[in-house]
Amino acid sequence: MTQRDRIAQYIQDRYAVEPEYLWTRYPNYAVFRQPASRKWFAIIMDVARKSLDLPGDGTADVMDLKCGPVLVESLLAQEGFRPAYHMSKSSWISVLLNETVPDEQIFPLLELSYDSVAPKIKKI
Repeated sequence: MTQRDRIAQYIQDRYAVEPEYLWTRYPNYAVFRQPASRKWFAIIMDVARKSLDLPGDGTADVMDLKCGPVLVESLLAQEGFRPAYHMSKSSWISVLLNETVPDEQIFPLLELSYDSVAPKIKKI
């Protein structure tokens, strides 16, 4: 099973969220929404390697996750993380799904992303 498939399965099992395939032109782009807010917390895509400044031809599987600017900056210093593809580069990060970043490192980032788009509880 590919890392892409394992992560998608983890999201379905952990958050009870099914992937949404929104674009006919991009049949492998899977969006995951936080159920209460309906906001995206993850998107898994196959992106042209050149668009990610990666060597070689073809595509690479990546997942965009929402996180804060300080975390974005910290993650970009690590192998396997790229500036967010097609999202705000200050609050999203792209994770290469090529086994460079272990699943166990991705899971807490998913949790952070999921929580960051959840409806905020209003204080009285």
